[in-house]
Amino acid sequence: MPDSNFAERSEEQVSGAKVIAQALKTQDVEYVFGIVGIPVTEIAIAAQQLGIKYIGMRNEQAACYAASAIGYLTGRPGVCLVVSGPGLIHALGGMANANVNCWPLLVIGGSPERNQETMGAFQEFPQAVRSSIYGRPGACYVDIPADFVNLQVNVSSIKHVERCMSAPISMAETSAVCTAASVIKNAKQPLLIIGKGAAYAHAEESIQKLVEQYKLPFLPTPMGKGVVPDNHPYCVGAARSRALQFADVIVLFGARLNWILHFGLPPRYQPDVKFIQVDICAEELGNNVKPAVTLLGDINAVTKQELASKKSLPMNYYTVFYHVQEQLPRDCFVVSEGANTMDIGRTVLQNYLPRHRLDAGTFGTMGVGLGFAIAAAMVAKDRSPGQRVICVEGDSAFGFSGMEVETICRYNLPIILLVVNNNGIYQGFDTDTWKEMLKFQDAASVVPPMCLLPNSHYEQVMTAFGGKGYFVQTPEELQKSLRQSLADTAKPSLINIMIEPQATRKTQDFHWLTRSNM
Repeated sequence: MPDSNFAERSEEQVSGAKVIAQALKTQDVEYVFGIVGIPVTEIAIAAQQLGIKYIGMRNEQAACYAASAIGYLTGRPGVCLVVSGPGLIHALGGMANANVNCWPLLVIGGSPERNQETMGAFQEFPQAVRSSIYGRPGACYVDIPADFVNLQVNVSSIKHVERCMSAPISMAETSAVCTAASVIKNAKQPLLIIGKGAAYAHAEESIQKLVEQYKLPFLPTPMGKGVVPDNHPYCVGAARSRALQFADVIVLFGARLNWILHFGLPPRYQPDVKFIQVDICAEELGNNVKPAVTLLGDINAVTKQELASKKSLPMNYYTVFYHVQEQLPRDCFVVSEGANTMDIGRTVLQNYLPRHRLDAGTFGTMGVGLGFAIAAAMVAKDRSPGQRVICVEGDSAFGFSGMEVETICRYNLPIILLVVNNNGIYQGFDTDTWKEMLKFQDAASVVPPMCLLPNSHYEQVMTAFGGKGYFVQTPEELQKSLRQSLADTAKPSLINIMIEPQATRKTQDFHWLTRSNM
């Protein structure tokens, strides 16, 4: 008889790291973001050997933001690879952001070896698990003990799990659909609100058909922009406040009545407005207001002409965005974060394609911009070579993850960073005022908390790593630098745009555009 022990010893061995990497490959994971260390380094190496792209970041928070954006852009969870303890804690911001934004995310972290559990091992920290794809997408944490990563097991002993199928498609009850159709038909001033849930669901074709067939005005939320093009004749983004205030029936497509939509309450809405909610999450139905029907299952870039054509210096937000919008490729990704930068940019920078805008989202999270831009650039580089990513940042927002510029340069990603610099959070001071303040006391005592160092040369962060940097102060310099950046596809760029330090959003007359606060 053959020696069974000998046969077992001669059987092929495989490490836990390779098993984990193969499981990710089976689940169609294409990108892993993270910072390696004990015990997850081997997982990153094994993933690369199987053709999964690993993007080494500089902070787990930015890595997690990037991975979550992959989930939104592709529909399959992006992966964030972290060490235990502080690595996991740093990723919690991205996990929370993914949950609130409803983006699929898989966070994989190491933990101490099993025989050291509860003993105070190196970076030991309790872990948690959430679902990722099914129902309302979100973050899921997978804890991998260190000895599992390096454990050698027989190939035949591995139980392979097939690729997780896409989430099942659930339809609303027929009676509810009929009721909703009747309510819309009898409406005098109906309004559709298109949320990022509609973008995630790839519902652009059917929603556009609905809009055009029944001539329904619509209003996109920030990341719902592009599901129906912003320059569509039925887009009422230019009259957002009036549209919300006077609508008698509002249909919510994957949009939530939270702070972004003023909770659905008066005086922003009529007291007797009828809401029709369409959402994948049953728990969301009926939040804040009682809907009439529940179905489970452009922004026109016009502001006042004088704002767009303002010639005096320094520039203001509207001048900057007017000239940027003129040159933006129609198919580019627009990533945006900041206070005034993001709020004003939403009303001017148009989108023509779905899932091509990423911003602070439902959680209002600052620091997401560069991580989101890196994720979008990886997708663009692999799936649509030549497609650009335009990341529009306030100077304060840029500071949260500015060192990720090194990541952008290391992977030579097609990103153009626009830092709209007013020397502060909301507002700042010019150089002369700054120097005058410091004559009396030290900065910690006299400088207002929202102020940042004036005229900071953020473009030098980009040039330090080999990218192109521009410091611009006039519309002509802005136009030239953006034109050169778009033409140069070999290197990423950062354009540091100086504007009036006290610039803010312009108060709009009631009969003109109202600022989008979504």
